[in-house]
Amino acid sequence: MHPFLQKLAVDHHVEFWLGELDRSWSVRTLRGRVLDVIHETHDVKSFRLRANRLWKGHRAGQFVTVDVELDGVRTRRCYSIASAPAPDGRTFSLTVKRAGRVSSWLHDNVVVGDVLELGSVAGTFVMPAHAQPARILFVSGGSGITPLMSMLRDLASRNAIADLVFLHAARSESDVIFAAELADLAARHLGLRLALHCGPLDGEALRKAVPDFAERDTFMCGPPGMMTGLAPSWTGIEDRLKTERFYVAPARADVETGTNRRAGARKVRLTMAGSGTSLEVDDSLTLLEHLERAGHTPKSGCRMGICNTCVCRKESGVVENTTTGELSADPNHDIRLCSSRAHSDIVLSL
Repeated sequence: MHPFLQKLAVDHHVEFWLGELDRSWSVRTLRGRVLDVIHETHDVKSFRLRANRLWKGHRAGQFVTVDVELDGVRTRRCYSIASAPAPDGRTFSLTVKRAGRVSSWLHDNVVVGDVLELGSVAGTFVMPAHAQPARILFVSGGSGITPLMSMLRDLASRNAIADLVFLHAARSESDVIFAAELADLAARHLGLRLALHCGPLDGEALRKAVPDFAERDTFMCGPPGMMTGLAPSWTGIEDRLKTERFYVAPARADVETGTNRRAGARKVRLTMAGSGTSLEVDDSLTLLEHLERAGHTPKSGCRMGICNTCVCRKESGVVENTTTGELSADPNHDIRLCSSRAHSDIVLSL
């Protein structure tokens, strides 16, 4: 037998027996065993996991993908890591709000002892490696608090909180994730000031809560509406603002009815080269959203143009990158479905 084939056979054999002994063990697949499930609020849970030896650790603020199988379809979603890097390097927490199919499945099905399949750690929403800002502002909304909580926990573990304001927006006080821990950290660290805002957070509320925000290095994560509304506050000082966006999957009713589509959007044709089937789309939604609402199930992950799970080949047509605003008109060009909008008739190889 060829040496490569012999090694492959041995690897498969080892993989099988490792799985028989412990489902989290693997020589090829990153997995994590659930050590604890914590109810943070009425619709938010934290899952504390211990990864196998393929885990390379994380920096505070990064995210990881979780793979689950729903109705026979393998589905991937990104979740920010809420914990600071652990001393053992392999224990971490994911804090998940019940929203969308994957997150709801995790809430309803995952218990202590279960094993989740993970992807690689990624993300650039982190503190500078060598020069921590002297004055810091964290701004978060809803479950966007998770990567900032990872940073805060990391700073606290190193006793490195000197001058930090944490402004968090939630629907109500009962919806504040990590409320007790935040209060405890503020009591123990004189350099930390908490500013809790109930309801929508706008520029006026930002300036009232943090009058010196323009003098601080700001890290912001939250729902798109909040971040879009606040962004003009940093006009002219954009270098002081670092952001992380997250996506909340629409409710199933929204997918089926196609609500939130912009009236008057120009209609074009999306054709799938392999099957020859096509559907009418416009530029009010991403290609991924159009496909899902038409009943298709393309692979997807972060839904933010980061993880590359939904990359496919555009054979022809023009699309706009929703993140950068750039247009792609070249034929046979790879695009991300989750961050592409149609500007002409399109042919895709899915």
